[in-house]
Amino acid sequence: MLTLLSTLISFLAGGLPKLLSFFQDRSDKAHEMALAQIQVQREIEMRKLGFEAQERVEHIHTEQMQIEAAKEQRTSLYAHDIAIGQGASQWMINLRAGVRPLITYGLFLLLVFVDVAGFVYAWNHDVEFTVMLDQLWDEPTQLIWASVISFWFGSQAFSK
Repeated sequence: MLTLLSTLISFLAGGLPKLLSFFQDRSDKAHEMALAQIQVQREIEMRKLGFEAQERVEHIHTEQMQIEAAKEQRTSLYAHDIAIGQGASQWMINLRAGVRPLITYGLFLLLVFVDVAGFVYAWNHDVEFTVMLDQLWDEPTQLIWASVISFWFGSQAFSK
């Protein structure tokens, strides 16, 4: 009898966290709904009073401030790069400017070397094309290469 009772209590205790999270979730949703209703009422009142235009002006002003901050940040980064390069030899300046492209070229050449070597090995050992392709162009390789391409052609192109 004691075993049956302890089993029942253990079974019910195992569901207790779910039950508590259900009530917590219900309470959170009720709170969010109350906040959403208050916000909607505030928006309606603001529109009645004609503050919609002011809100748009503040939004545009905030965007302009963000654009100016990004410009200042880029300008300060350029100034920092120039300050570091002062007094350095032309060779060192060129080396610093070529670090990112050289790493990208190195990754590309490594990818080509590994893929060509893998292709030749698979060809000589009569590996099926689909198996070879799955091994040469697997998910981690795609992820790394997509990151490199996204950096150079995505974020760099849009930042200018």
